[in-house]
Amino acid sequence: MTSLTPASDKASSQTTAQRMGAMLVGMGVLHFVAPKPFDTIVPAELPGPARFYTLASGVAEAATGAMLLAPRTRRVGALAAVALYVGVFPANINSIRVMWDKGWPARIGTIARLPMQIPMITQALKVYRNAPR
Repeated sequence: MTSLTPASDKASSQTTAQRMGAMLVGMGVLHFVAPKPFDTIVPAELPGPARFYTLASGVAEAATGAMLLAPRTRRVGALAAVALYVGVFPANINSIRVMWDKGWPARIGTIARLPMQIPMITQALKVYRNAPR
């Protein structure tokens, strides 16, 4: 197996940053366009209305995505993405509880999403390491 050269690793990281940034901006906007599904997975144990957390996480996702898209803020955006992926993990765990009665496809989808946090975090760390300083 060949390893990537530093130049190709940086180019790959830039592509990853752009894809991750676009995905996060899109998901952030979706929190505002269609907030109800996000409201349902906010843990009931959190104080205040679920909509607050839906909108706050939408702002966080869109802002993080925007930082990843801009080379000057990519490094900070990558760290923000790591924090975001760790921060939404409790909601993803809660979604299993919420979706459990919705049938097997919903169960499988919500359970399968949990291990995806690990490569998302590692990719964000790779973007951080290769971002312009």
